[in-house]
Amino acid sequence: MLRSKLFARAVALAVAVGSPALAQQQMDPTFAAHQKAWTTKPEFSSPLVDHLPASTPGGVPSPRDVLGHDIGAPKVLDHYADLLKYYRALAAKSPRVKIVETGKTEEGRPTVVVLISAEDNIRTVEANRANLAKLADPRGLSEADAKQIIGKTKPMYVLMGGLHSAETGPPEMLMELAYRLVTEDSPVIERIRNNVIVGINPATDPDGRDRYTDWYLRNKIDDTDDLNPVPGAPYWGKYIFHDNNRDINYTGFSARNLLDFYLQWHPPVMHDLHESVPFLYTFSGQAPQNPTLDPILFGEMPWIANFEMSQLTKYGMPGVWTHGYVDEWSPGYVGFMSTNHNGLFKMYETFGNGGATTELRHVSPVRGPGQGGGDDNDQTKRDWFRPSPPYKVVEWSMRNNTNYMETGVLTGLTAVAQNPETIVENFYRKSRNSIEAGRKDAPHAFLIPGDQPDMTKAALVVNLLRMQGIEVGRTTAEVTLKEGKFPAGSFIVKRDQPYGRLAKILLEKQVFPDSKLRTYDDSAWTMGMMAHVKVTPSADLKALDVAATPVDKDVVTGSIDAAGAPLYAVLDHGAISLATLRYRLKGEPIRIAEAAFKAGPTDVPAGSFIVEGKAYEALKAAVVPLGLKAVALKEKPGVATHEAANPHVAVYSTWGSTQNVGWVRYAFDQFETPYDLIFKDEVRKGGLRARYDVIVVPSQGRSTKNLVFDIPVTGKPLPYTKTPEFPTQGAYGSSPDIRGGMGLEGVSELRKFVEQGGTLITLGDSSALPGEYGIAPDVEVSRAAAGFYAPGPIVAAKIEKPANPIFYGYTGTETTVRWASTSLLSLPIRDQQDVLMSFPGGDKAVQSGLMNGAAQIKDRPAIVDLPVGQGQVLMFATNPVYRWQNFGEFRMLYNALFSYRDLRQGLGGAPVIPDPNAKADEKKDGDKKDEAEKKAAG
Repeated sequence: MLRSKLFARAVALAVAVGSPALAQQQMDPTFAAHQKAWTTKPEFSSPLVDHLPASTPGGVPSPRDVLGHDIGAPKVLDHYADLLKYYRALAAKSPRVKIVETGKTEEGRPTVVVLISAEDNIRTVEANRANLAKLADPRGLSEADAKQIIGKTKPMYVLMGGLHSAETGPPEMLMELAYRLVTEDSPVIERIRNNVIVGINPATDPDGRDRYTDWYLRNKIDDTDDLNPVPGAPYWGKYIFHDNNRDINYTGFSARNLLDFYLQWHPPVMHDLHESVPFLYTFSGQAPQNPTLDPILFGEMPWIANFEMSQLTKYGMPGVWTHGYVDEWSPGYVGFMSTNHNGLFKMYETFGNGGATTELRHVSPVRGPGQGGGDDNDQTKRDWFRPSPPYKVVEWSMRNNTNYMETGVLTGLTAVAQNPETIVENFYRKSRNSIEAGRKDAPHAFLIPGDQPDMTKAALVVNLLRMQGIEVGRTTAEVTLKEGKFPAGSFIVKRDQPYGRLAKILLEKQVFPDSKLRTYDDSAWTMGMMAHVKVTPSADLKALDVAATPVDKDVVTGSIDAAGAPLYAVLDHGAISLATLRYRLKGEPIRIAEAAFKAGPTDVPAGSFIVEGKAYEALKAAVVPLGLKAVALKEKPGVATHEAANPHVAVYSTWGSTQNVGWVRYAFDQFETPYDLIFKDEVRKGGLRARYDVIVVPSQGRSTKNLVFDIPVTGKPLPYTKTPEFPTQGAYGSSPDIRGGMGLEGVSELRKFVEQGGTLITLGDSSALPGEYGIAPDVEVSRAAAGFYAPGPIVAAKIEKPANPIFYGYTGTETTVRWASTSLLSLPIRDQQDVLMSFPGGDKAVQSGLMNGAAQIKDRPAIVDLPVGQGQVLMFATNPVYRWQNFGEFRMLYNALFSYRDLRQGLGGAPVIPDPNAKADEKKDGDKKDEAEKKAAG
């Protein structure tokens, strides 16, 4: 009763200050009745959304006119084509709407941004776009000119919905918001319409929207509570699941299309709508914060977030909070394209049910085994950033979700509409500050030397920078700076540019600000380290004056000696494109040199491909566009060689954890690698060795148990098969029932596969499987002790067997890898010779990012190859294909494929047991030497 009275008071207050209730406009009584009936408690609504203007025949259509239902209808979700159908109907009837086509998805669905504003603003939207472009790059713009442009420019505020496909509410809510912005005549909406150009990205993953909607309608629609939910769909997009919001290099077409839109339109504000925690969390950019970002940003974000929290709390809506959840450290979230490019980012997490079914939800933590007690994570506790906490148990509906999200968005839009000039001016100021920071603060530039052995990975880095709008130049002459000499043709990224801050964030070493803090995603992403490309920061101010030709896109053109030689050597300097070459020449016999040799004046590294001269035309057609170099050989090299295998490869995937598998699939497809994607049914069936030479098990599952047993066999069968009613199901694998996992039966079949001569390759956390389930029983698996925390740092690794084929294309005995596992491997002394790479461990081994407890990984195996029966198990404690980022590690996996028959070279045999006395003697000798040097210096 008290809550209802508070809500009534809030409504009265809202009316008094100019709510939509003052508007003399006919409202839709059917909508009002639906909205009230579908909202489970009166305090879960607000005076901003409890009404909707009535549509008129032939006029601007409401969602119900086109879709047949009001937004928030129980058990109703709309497919992507219906979303577009509604927005196109809206645009056809209103001059306040413009649709911008931005591209297509992997599966061919169109992507769009829908612009909504006052008619005059839409009519002059191209001029406004030109103004924002000038402010985004204010070089040559005087302060007086900038002030004049700011005064006549409307801020653009772009909303993203449905990036995560199981978060189903935003694409529904945005249609109602669009109709309200177009038709409502209240002072609140008129101010927004007049002062802001609103952009709506209807579903940021259209492919996933349709696949999840089909899954919900087929399997989840009858969920009644969160204690016994049906699992979500196995796939969203073609490759990327939840990581489509960690896609730092924009591999997904939908995200890349949105980035292209951003760089053309320069919206000062982007707002990403998600669903998870109760009831509405509004992002404020909490610590850890990336210190390279403009300080203005860290005033803007909490300013609007606090305004939203105060307004919704004023309306009597419980559970609205800020701070205490997502930080502003990593640049890799899709919506951070805004903060990365001097804009302002906003994000909501609104409580959602994973569908449109009203459910009983338990908000207070429901703890499982190993999660401990206490209430530190209890989101129903009051805190300074959560003044009116959510309820512990609640009946929650899609309409509740819509009410909260739409009320919040209208409030955020109001904050911008009340301060349009401030928003635009801040956008301009952050852009100018970025340019000035490059001149004022070191490093002033980053250089990518043009004489690196493999320039194809350098091109990858350059083109990813260019994709984000960062300016890159190619030097026209040799450059001498404090850091040394750089040859002509080197790349230079000068920081006195609008996106100079972003260049620094992506290229610099990440130094985590406080080891006591936690971060929401990776703590490191340094591009040069991840790609194994040399990138040199320069503190020399002269770097800004270096003559350079602008680079649009770098294409490395390969070369090949003249035809007529009996053999050709394709030099292996670590290019990933060497893998593509193998597949493009799949019908040709290729040998791999096991040691370096000379071909005239040319040094031919170990790992180079030896191809017969009769394949010259096919070789030339592949080598040149792949950026490789082939040299003629007069005779067979005087070193050992082995066949460059083209094995039959399977990639194993669970149904409940397809994400990391998707990244491997994506990489394999980019480099034209043939493979079969197999699931539990194929493994249980057995006979694996007759079909495959190599089975790759990417990192997947929350635990090894989860990898084996996957989705529990409870409730009803869960089909993932294509039908006329559900055409998106059965893509990228099919099963009449995805529950159950491979089970012990499947593990037994994997063991048989290896014993019969197969090669099993496990990546990341999946490398705990062979040891814990008896495929390679001598491997011990443990977990790090309390206090260990390693959110994706880049660490040093020691190559123990540099001559092993896995390390073709790598030089020396030290490299960098991304830390990728919660499992620590160990081997008995007799098997130490089977360790190919190890982690030195310790704080000094952390190259970028954060690792607490780094001593725990000291001398732990990083890559192990163990013989089992007639086959072998190759375990990567690393993850050599992590997202589309660690290009420098990709070749380790490809080398394993090409040389799977030859990986045991130099392995096994008598173990080398360290002599502790020898170490003590070395230490004594070192101490004596230090003492002698001190005396000499004194």
